Amino acid sequence: MTAALSAVRALSDALDRMNGSMKSDMEMNATDLAALRMLIVREHRGESVSPHEMARHLRISTASTTKLLDRLSEAGHIERRPHPSDRRARVVALTDHSRSVFYEHLGAHLHDMRGVVERYSDDELALITRFIDELSASIDPA
Repeated sequence: MTAALSAVRALSDALDRMNGSMKSDMEMNATDLAALRMLIVREHRGESVSPHEMARHLRISTASTTKLLDRLSEAGHIERRPHPSDRRARVVALTDHSRSVFYEHLGAHLHDMRGVVERYSDDELALITRFIDELSASIDPA
């Protein structure tokens, strides 16, 4: 058990260092980077993101979300677009520029991580995924 929790701490530290480097390289704060990560993940799932969903995910007020989105929009990272099915609503989307810059900074890490994942069987990955999901839920049940 101690070895597993030590490995989780080491992973957390490595992710912190990677995120710190990306924040510095991309000249943005932690919340800005978390917003871009959310948009990347949701884009891969084919899901749109409303400003309200972003506020809830980041656990910030709607006023802070507006400032965040204004900042990211001015920097060319996001666009506010009409919702595809609700004319009254807006969604937040990454720009091609932002996606390119994000993957430029993360690409080598993703390649290396995929190399690690490929060494495990589907059954092993299912167990690892369950462990990580349960651990994440114990830390952040929301």
